[in-house]
Order: sequence, then C-alpha cells, then structure tokens
Amino acid sequence: DVVGLFDKVVIYIPDDDEEQTIRLVTTLRQNALEGLISKESPVGRRLLGRRVGDRVHIQVNESYGYDVVIRAIEKGTDDGEIPLNKY
Repeated sequence: DVVGLFDKVVIYIPDDDEEQTIRLVTTLRQNALEGLISKESPVGRRLLGRRVGDRVHIQVNESYGYDVVIRAIEKGTDDGEIPLNKY
C-alpha cells in the first residue's frame, strides 16, 4: 500500500535517531502538536504515494531539509474522528 489521506504513518528520522507517528489530514484538520500533518505541508506532499521502506527527502525551505524512512502505514478513513479546526 501507499501513503494516502487519513493514513497513520510511522517515520524514522535518521538525523535524530527517532521514530514518529503522524497522520496525514486535510489543512482544515491539521494540528502538528497532535501529529496531524496537512497533506499540503512539506512532509505531507513528500509522503503521499510513497511505500514502506522508501527514504524520502523533506525540503523545508531553501537552506534546510532532512531525510525520513517510512517504517509503517496504517490505512485510515475520514470517519469524523478528527475535528475541523475552529478559526
């Protein structure tokens, strides 16, 4: 399977020797502090369509980027569990 919208993704960040679990969501549901990452963010754009084992370079800005490795994908759906942000 490939990473898609609402999937939970376990990524490994070699530079920090750290694993993180994130979930790709729409911009209206994003909350980085809760691990809800927008599909339009640098991380979201680069992970969509990738597979377990893929090494992906995340370019944050012109002078900074880092690599991640996809370790696991748990398929998800928009089940209404994630609330919309309130503005």
